[in-house]
Amino acid sequence: MAVPDHLVLAARDLDRGTAWLEQRLGVALAPGGRHVRMGTHNRLLGLGDDFYLELIAIDPLAPPPGRPRWFGLDSPEALPEDRPRLIHWVVRSDDIRRDAAASAEAPGEILPMERGDFRWRITVPPDGRLPGSGLVPTLIQWDVPFHPAARLPDAGCRLMKLEGFHPQPARIKAVLDSLGVGARLDVHPCALDEAAELVAYIRTPTGLVELD
Repeated sequence: MAVPDHLVLAARDLDRGTAWLEQRLGVALAPGGRHVRMGTHNRLLGLGDDFYLELIAIDPLAPPPGRPRWFGLDSPEALPEDRPRLIHWVVRSDDIRRDAAASAEAPGEILPMERGDFRWRITVPPDGRLPGSGLVPTLIQWDVPFHPAARLPDAGCRLMKLEGFHPQPARIKAVLDSLGVGARLDVHPCALDEAAELVAYIRTPTGLVELD
């Protein structure tokens, strides 16, 4: 059974996105690193209990990856210019091939990745799209004996609730249930002409903050 691993926020520019998010949450983000295979880089925030928030953007200094980037990042027009956007969530598996096969919708290729001394495998659709418009989680299996959250300072932030809005909520719920994480995301219907959306409620040292 998979368990929540991290939230994914995307920004057009990592430094500007970091400044906005730090002001919004009232805490500092920790350094992350570069994903050479995808041409992206990130910063991180621990949310306790082997769970964290990732702020990710295209690395302007990296060469093109030669394939679509993950998390739909090749479509920057989908991102607001003034702030990061919560686009996705990732769940952790102890057998990624088993859980990928059990998914009610194919999660994509299982690709090996690395950043610094971290090694992992992750599902990525061949076209780089967000599964379920971001509501169906990506699968990850860490191939190291430590988790990124264990190396992050405790800034006093915790995820209190995660909910999603989608024009086909029953379809999304079926996929979540097939992965064993149906209880981790409250899925609500939205109009057919409305975009799907994720919303996270984060408890911070200064109060509850909503990220969407």
